[in-house]
Amino acid sequence: MLTKPAVFERPARPVSDTVLERIRQMHDSLTRAERQLAAVLTENYPVSGLGSITRVAEAADVSTPTVARMVQKLGFSGFPEFQDALRGELEARISSPIAKHENWSRDAPEGHILNRFTDKVTQNIRQTVAQIDPAAFDATAALLADTDRAVFVTGGRITHALSEYFHLHCQVIRQGVRHIRSTSNAWPHDVLDIAPGDVLVIYDIRRYENAALRLAEMAEERGAEIVLITDQWQSPIERHARHTFNCRIEAPSAWDSSLAIMLLTETLIAAVQDLLWDSTSERMRALEGIFDQSRTFRKFV
Repeated sequence: MLTKPAVFERPARPVSDTVLERIRQMHDSLTRAERQLAAVLTENYPVSGLGSITRVAEAADVSTPTVARMVQKLGFSGFPEFQDALRGELEARISSPIAKHENWSRDAPEGHILNRFTDKVTQNIRQTVAQIDPAAFDATAALLADTDRAVFVTGGRITHALSEYFHLHCQVIRQGVRHIRSTSNAWPHDVLDIAPGDVLVIYDIRRYENAALRLAEMAEERGAEIVLITDQWQSPIERHARHTFNCRIEAPSAWDSSLAIMLLTETLIAAVQDLLWDSTSERMRALEGIFDQSRTFRKFV
């Protein structure tokens, strides 16, 4: 009696999912060999998946049929479509503001920019929040609220403003918070003070900065716990991070949108504040007294 060959139904996935997100979403349903393959694919993502199917299989020490089956499980018709998706992500990672603007100008729907931009960033926020693991978020908040650990915060050329915003609020919430300037000739003194168990929060989005990666490597060597806030294509710092948060950043503009990252930032601030409220409220009252003494703000009564 002839048996029909196995048919793998491709799960319906939002077209905006990256391959990495699909791998994570399906990780629990993968076989042991497929998890072995997944580990290799995510090690140097997305470049690790751009070789021939034979080379990818050899790198993971699995069979080529295993690669083909997993690709289908991820929702692709075959290995060529899988690689097309990886190439598209690689191109998106390194695209310049001019290239991004040209892409949006060609593909943007009709309608006013206010509506188009709002629709896109609202979608970014929903997709970002939907993929955040609450357990990882809570663990990160607990790390940041642990006053036995110093907290160091840094960002890149664009994200330094977000890192400064996060630092300013955390500095009010608790002691032992330091902002690291992103230029590599400025942060060796900060690295000197990083001790085992301290926390380094790094903001790094495309086109990922070499200085940020080197800082993460040096902090890890000194025993720091790294929290990475990045985009959907994921900074290479991820392999050094204890917790990674992928935020959607694309917008109908030459520039990426920081709104989803800002939402995550403010939510983390609120979570740490709640965990430390007794001591934080005392710090806030003391700070208000200093503001009054220094006449920082105008008084209307």
